[in-house]
Amino acid sequence: MTRLLLLRHAESEWNAEGRWQGTADPPLSARGEEQAGAAGELVRPFGFAAVVSSDLRRARRTAEVLAAPLGVPTAVDPGLREYDVGDWSGLTRAEIETRWPGAVDAWREGRLPSTPNGERRDAAIRRVGAALRRVAAAHPRGPVLVVTHGGVIGALATSLGAEPARVGHLAGRWFDARPEGLAAGGAVDFLTPSDRTPAPILDTPHR
Repeated sequence: MTRLLLLRHAESEWNAEGRWQGTADPPLSARGEEQAGAAGELVRPFGFAAVVSSDLRRARRTAEVLAAPLGVPTAVDPGLREYDVGDWSGLTRAEIETRWPGAVDAWREGRLPSTPNGERRDAAIRRVGAALRRVAAAHPRGPVLVVTHGGVIGALATSLGAEPARVGHLAGRWFDARPEGLAAGGAVDFLTPSDRTPAPILDTPHR
């Protein structure tokens, strides 16, 4: 069994503007750089064997900052990237609501299989699951820090029986990669609601 901590990236420039990203590739904001730096020392006690990230810049940069204090290898897997949100990419929620009334809530509640011209939720879950199996196979002793995206963390956890929940910046969840499949573990959050100050960790790497 390999322990995997899936963590959402720090704030991007589009996050700061309230824009949906999907597979769009804006960089971290200045605050995002601060967030990642603040959380970097908090990951040290977990003894991560490696850090793996999505290929999108906001995840890759977060992974680089978090890995710096650890002195462990880093890698990129495109299978860990966020949903392709199709026609919603670059739009704010207000803009989406104007063109597709009620669709955001329908999407978040699982009543829409995909955003308009976007990736299907079930396809994204399969893609991310395959990427995590690759990570686990490469690092069987773990644990591994996996820097990815809030949408895929939430959807994967829900698909494995966890309660639906929004995933904040530098928050996420433990997963166990077992021969019979993935299992969702406890939630973690490295930031307080201010998104600036490190907060207590809600789970340990051994639970």
